[in-house]
Amino acid sequence: MKHMSVDVAELFHAFETMMQQFDLDSVERVIQRLRQARDQGATIYICGNGGSAATASHWVNDLGKATKAAERPPMRVMSLSDNVSWLTALANDEGYDRVFAGQLENFARSGDVLIVISASGNSPNLVKAVELARSRGITTIGLLGFDGGVLKKQVDDSLWVPTERGAYGLVESFHTLLCHILTDCIARDLPARQDDEQAGTAYPYRRRRVAANN
Repeated sequence: MKHMSVDVAELFHAFETMMQQFDLDSVERVIQRLRQARDQGATIYICGNGGSAATASHWVNDLGKATKAAERPPMRVMSLSDNVSWLTALANDEGYDRVFAGQLENFARSGDVLIVISASGNSPNLVKAVELARSRGITTIGLLGFDGGVLKKQVDDSLWVPTERGAYGLVESFHTLLCHILTDCIARDLPARQDDEQAGTAYPYRRRRVAANN
């Protein structure tokens, strides 16, 4: 049991270290890009593989629902990882590296935003999607880990969580945290960093509206 406690403490310490070293300026840049897309009526596409596909679906839900406000336009946001029939048809007929780019071909317009989520930064289907997006004048953003991979040099901007190769749990957990922070800041239209006296916390988390019977 003592050995397990040490392992857990090391994981918490690793996560804390990542938080302290993370580039907050990159968060502010991405917030501005997403606000601009919202205000201009552009569509935001998000995709990933495996655990990152789940992160993409979760984030699309939050951006689409939790950021709605009467005085602002809604966010047009879509997960490219969710349409199983279309995704598998593309994988079967054109190859798995085409499952996201093949969908983007039908929708993407100049001014839209593509967000790719990948711990390694090397997924061929995400690389293909970014290539297609750039050819259409779409802004590309990566949520990346490890050394950033191929995508770090390919995307217009990135939220990069530098870790040892293979640290999927840490990277995917941090990506989820970043998605909540970005959503919260956009919902409140706040900068990523605020004066503590004004905000009460350096990272204001969204206070969800909970029904009285919950």
